[in-house]
Amino acid sequence: QVQLVESGGGLVQPGGSLRLSCAASGSIFSIYDMLWYRQAPGKQREWVADITSGSGSNTNYADSVKGRFTISRDNAKNTVYRQMNSRKPEDTAVYYCNARKFLTNFWGQGTQVTVSS
Repeated sequence: QVQLVESGGGLVQPGGSLRLSCAASGSIFSIYDMLWYRQAPGKQREWVADITSGSGSNTNYADSVKGRFTISRDNAKNTVYRQMNSRKPEDTAVYYCNARKFLTNFWGQGTQVTVSS
């Protein structure tokens, strides 16, 4: 079992920056691929970014966030981060982190990010 707790959400102005964190406990964090998803009001949950297990040498981003978001991980702190720059109103959503290995899948409770002036 892995417990995931997201933090760092809040209100940010358009063009601003925000860093989300997802702290993991309960298992060996480094063995999991880590992913970020988001769900905007009235829309389905969508994948945003992911980082591979171990050193996190591979990352992938959805086209909608490529160049603005950066995913990283610190295995010593059992935490995955997502730096978000140049925020847009359409980035408003609940952001979830996800730990995945083979068929095993764990979710956090989500953190709200609102981009508004």
